[in-house]
Amino acid sequence: MKSYPNCFVIAIDGPAASGKGTLARRIAEHYGFPHLDTGLTYRAVARMLIIEDLPLDNKEIAAQAAGNIDLAHLDRDLLSAYRIAEAASQVAVMPAVRSVLVEKQRAFAETPPGAVLDGRDIGTVVCPGADVKLYVTANPQVRAERRHAELVEAGGTETLAEVLEDISRRDERDMSRADSPLKPADDAHLLDTSKMDIEAAFRAALDVIDARRAAGQQI
Repeated sequence: MKSYPNCFVIAIDGPAASGKGTLARRIAEHYGFPHLDTGLTYRAVARMLIIEDLPLDNKEIAAQAAGNIDLAHLDRDLLSAYRIAEAASQVAVMPAVRSVLVEKQRAFAETPPGAVLDGRDIGTVVCPGADVKLYVTANPQVRAERRHAELVEAGGTETLAEVLEDISRRDERDMSRADSPLKPADDAHLLDTSKMDIEAAFRAALDVIDARRAAGQQI
């Protein structure tokens, strides 16, 4: 029996700058599904703490802020600042914050006719019963070059070495945290984009998704 009888859920996980966000948005647009970048929910918490001059290391305050986040009003441009991204990686390791946001993310996923969610723990924790799970990755140097190009285009001054160091630090934090560590689900389809452009990655993902949708229609 489908875990989500009235909707088709696509879970996309992977480390920073692997291309999962861009891929998730393309997939959502292709199928006409709503999309949620769950990383933005943690960034929204971090931004709220920053603008209200609240501590980033207080789990009770951070969890309260998480409860006030509205998933319908997540401004990607506003939440893309380098400072917010770094702060978000600090609050994201707090179990109390994750608990609040995971419930919000699950409610988003369970809304018909379907949804695309991307993040670090979608296939393993948020939506373990997703119809399709993709784990998108790339080697750290490639990911750093991609992120650095984005930052430069946005007017950032970070060096490539600084971005690579930040990505390595975030990988270590995400993969080693006790609560919901970054890892592929046992039944996830691995998609290494190190040598792929977005179009090739998109087509590879569609092959997996369309096969699953066709199989579901035959049941």
